[in-house]
Amino acid sequence: MMLEKLRKLILRKDSVEDEIMYVIAGLGNPGRKYENTRHNVGFDVIDALAAKYNISMNEKKHKAVCGRGLVAGVRALLVKPQTYMNLSGDSIADVLHFYKLDPAEHLIVIFDDISLNPGNIRIRAKGSAGGHNGIKSIIARTGSSGFSRIKIGVGEKPEGWDLADYVLGSFSKEERKCVEDAIKDAVSAVEYMVQDEITRAMNEFNVKKRE
Repeated sequence: MMLEKLRKLILRKDSVEDEIMYVIAGLGNPGRKYENTRHNVGFDVIDALAAKYNISMNEKKHKAVCGRGLVAGVRALLVKPQTYMNLSGDSIADVLHFYKLDPAEHLIVIFDDISLNPGNIRIRAKGSAGGHNGIKSIIARTGSSGFSRIKIGVGEKPEGWDLADYVLGSFSKEERKCVEDAIKDAVSAVEYMVQDEITRAMNEFNVKKRE
């Protein structure tokens, strides 16, 4: 499957240097006030990938901050949309249109999930938005729900809390330690997924680790 993807890209592009095999997008909100909040764990995973693979996140285009490089030996574009969460699809659709990529084959989206405890991740090859506004926007703008995704657990909203206040809030010290472990797991999952080993990633990481 990987060779077939590469063959299609070579036929489409004149320069191998410009080819992107995967768009890896982490969802969040731009600005310092949102750093380290529950809603920004997607950004945190992108930052971890960029640090591990020495990818400079210095391109500002497609309504996003981007960086291109090799992830586990595969040419990828790391993307942090700057449209705010609810309009994430505006950025992602622009990226996919520019590179003429099919989201079902070339897109991985990483985002927060309140149905999972902090420290747990869940990988899916496709699916519905599940009430997540960022994913709703991507599905609406790309016309596809068939893209791969990694959900990062941020914990269930306490009773009586407003959802927006909760996801825009910060983790406790104990929760943050669990989330840092989840970020490492998500990086490992991405490495499998870009090698077309999503089943291996699901088997290894789709387990309930932390209460």
